[in-house]
Formats: sequence, C-alpha cells, structure tokens
Amino acid sequence: MKVQGKLWSGILAGCMVLSTVLAGCSSNADKSETSKPAESAKSDTAKSSGKSLTVLVEGGSPANTVATQTAEEFKQKTGYEVKIETVPYIGVYDKLNVEMKANSGAYDVATIDILWFPALAKNLVAMDDLMTDEVKNDFVPNVVDGGKVNGKILGMPVWTNSKILLYRTDLFNDPKEQDAFKAKYGYDLKPPTNWQQYRDVAKFFTRDTNNDGATDLYGTGVLGMNNGDSVASWLDHAAQAGAKPLVVGKDNKALVNSAPYVKALEFETKILREDKSAPEGALNMASSEISEMFWNGKMAMMLEWAHFFVPSNDPAKSKVAGKVGAAPMIAGESGVGVVPGPWYQVIPSTSKKQDIAKQYVKFIYEKNELFMKALGVAARKSVFDKYGQKPEYAHLKALETTLAASQTQNRPILPHWNEIENEALVSAIQVALSGKETPQEALNRAAAKINEIQGK
Repeated sequence: MKVQGKLWSGILAGCMVLSTVLAGCSSNADKSETSKPAESAKSDTAKSSGKSLTVLVEGGSPANTVATQTAEEFKQKTGYEVKIETVPYIGVYDKLNVEMKANSGAYDVATIDILWFPALAKNLVAMDDLMTDEVKNDFVPNVVDGGKVNGKILGMPVWTNSKILLYRTDLFNDPKEQDAFKAKYGYDLKPPTNWQQYRDVAKFFTRDTNNDGATDLYGTGVLGMNNGDSVASWLDHAAQAGAKPLVVGKDNKALVNSAPYVKALEFETKILREDKSAPEGALNMASSEISEMFWNGKMAMMLEWAHFFVPSNDPAKSKVAGKVGAAPMIAGESGVGVVPGPWYQVIPSTSKKQDIAKQYVKFIYEKNELFMKALGVAARKSVFDKYGQKPEYAHLKALETTLAASQTQNRPILPHWNEIENEALVSAIQVALSGKETPQEALNRAAAKINEIQGK
C-alpha cells in the first residue's frame, strides 16, 4: 500500500491514489529470454547490450533505500552495475505501463504496489521457479498469494503491512484513568479487542484537557480523505463484519451494499458523527494526518499501519515517545480481519536481461532484513522473528497476529480496481461520513457504479 511521500523517511501507506486508468497490456513474453537458466549470468551478459541492470523504484521509498545500499555488492557478485531510476509513487506504474507498450526493455526490475498487479500481470515474468517451498514457507501469511495472478506467482514480496492498534500506554496504564473508566463502563480499561470496546475507549478519552471549551484530546481518528487509504480502512472493518470475498462475488457483481460492508461504514460513521470521538475534519484526514495528531499527543489510540509504531517511539518525531503500545487489529463479529498492503519486486517481460534480473530478485530476497531497518516491516518470517525480540520492533507480534487472522484477505484482483476505488468506493465513504446519505444509501449507489464498471 502506498505510503505518503513525506512519511517514508519519518516513519506508509498509507494512500493509494492512482491517477491513471489501470488497463491491461498485451504480452511480449514470447520475445523475451525466458528459456535461459536463471543461474547463468555469463550467458545473459553475452547477449545483453551492456553489463547493467535498470531498477525502477519510488523515490524516497524503502525500495530506493535498499537498492542503493546493495548496488555495489550486487556488482561485485555479478559484474552488473545496478542503475536505479526513481519516480514518484504513481510514476512507477505509469513508467511500466508506457514501457510495456513500447517494448523498449528500459526496465529489468521494478518494485510495485499490490494494487497494480491486475493491470500489469500480462506483461510480468512468472517467478514460480524462484518460489521453492523453503522460500514460500519463510513468508508471512497472505503475502505470496498477493502477488499471484491466474495461478502464476508474478512478484517476490519485499515487505507487507496492515493496520493494527497503536495506543498511549501512559493513558491506559494510569490508575486514575483505569478507575474512572471502570466506574463508567463497568469493565477494566485495556487495549480494545472488539468494536464496542473500541467505541467505549474512544469516547472515554475524548475530552477538553485544558478547560478552554474545545476538544484537544481525541480517542481515535477516522480515515475519510479522498484516497485509497479510506477504502482500505473501511474494508478492514468490512472483513471483521464477515465480508468474504471482498467487494465483488464470484460472478463479479458488487457485494458492497450487503450487511458486512454497511455495518463497517456505520461503525466508522458512528465514531465520527454520533460519538464525536474522532476529529471533525475526517474527510481531510488520511494516515499522515492521523499519525501526526497521535505523535503530538492529541489522540489516545489509532488503527494505523504497523510501521507507524517506530516513529511513534522516536523522541525526534513524537511527543509520546516511549509511551506507545501495539496490539492486534480489533475484531468485529466475524473476528479480526484486515486488508494487507504488500509490495513486490517484479520483472517486466519486456526486459532483455531476465536471467540476471531473476538473480537480482533472489539477491534482494536474501537482503529482506534491510527493509525492516528502512521501514519497520519486511516480508520474511525469519526477519520478523529476529526483530520481534527487540523493544523498538514490538509492533511485529501484533502485525503477525493480524496478518494471520481468519478474516484477513487481499483486495480482489480486478483490472478496473482503480475506477472502482476512485469512482465508487471513495465517494460512498465520504458521503456517508459527511451525513449526506446513510451508509446503506451510499453503498447502494456504489454497488450500482461497480456493476456498471464491471459491465454487469
């Protein structure tokens, strides 16, 4: 999932706005060198135009950091110079899309958001040969399947992420707060594990702390900005309410106006409009805005991307450093569930250096630990296990638990996902959160729009 650019160095994603229509392209795989053995760098060198490999990444991202850190070592191992091209988030997709149509072989490897697989799949090289049982078994749940299209593995995971619960331990562990909460709600104050507890705790901590007549501490936040972050958050709750599969059924007809999706949007709307335990400006808030409020001590808890735990405990970035805990995502009536936000390395089928590109992908797989250091999340279980023992990575256990939950599931693989998200789902969420329509009314319109886009 996309992380807003200003947060890459300080913390994702979490926004996923695509500015172009994601449409599939015709395959040029039959013109590439797919028949050569992946381990033969020398034969690849002889047929390539030069001993270099061009890697496309988002500028300022963990992918850029790791590519830069490892370029010299890869050159020493293989003789290939790694040329790194950086572009803004959506530029990665745009560049790949143009390149695949031109068949110029400009890029040999790229790091992409899971959202782009449906549109790019026809022009990506399968990596099933790299995915031995040993490799697959070392990945956290759901991440391998996220890069699989039509039964073929098209991406090597580099990191995965999801929203979890981050909360202020100084507030939750305060005996006075604990006594007051129990007196009001009849049970002990603790990190909430379900929707009702979450609403109770959020209402309890929403207050005017300096008696100036204005709320200056909110219990939580609601993601309502006009981008994919709000969709991901709402789908988390829909999964918790029992949505499975997500968004559309096997017949590709919309499911978003059915009970789980409506309950999820009602849940968010009640927190914002009925309980008033989230800032009123929710329609202008995504992960960056909410996390900044939390870091500035103006929010008691947030359901946010797990890697936000790291800067939350950095004194240079957070006023609540050392006072932040992490817990798994809350559960609805069907249990814990989220929509993960993984990223992958892929090889365009237009690359003229697919052998050495596969060697590079395997090389970066071995360096997965560097993504943990750069971002605070990775993709391999072994890396999670190693870093999860350290206090500064205490969020990893909560993230692993959340990713392994029964209702956790990837977004549907739909070629028109960009249109569905931007033209149907975002507007429905915003209309409901603003109170202009009920969640049911807003999602009825969204369902009709999705069916129109899908040709149903």
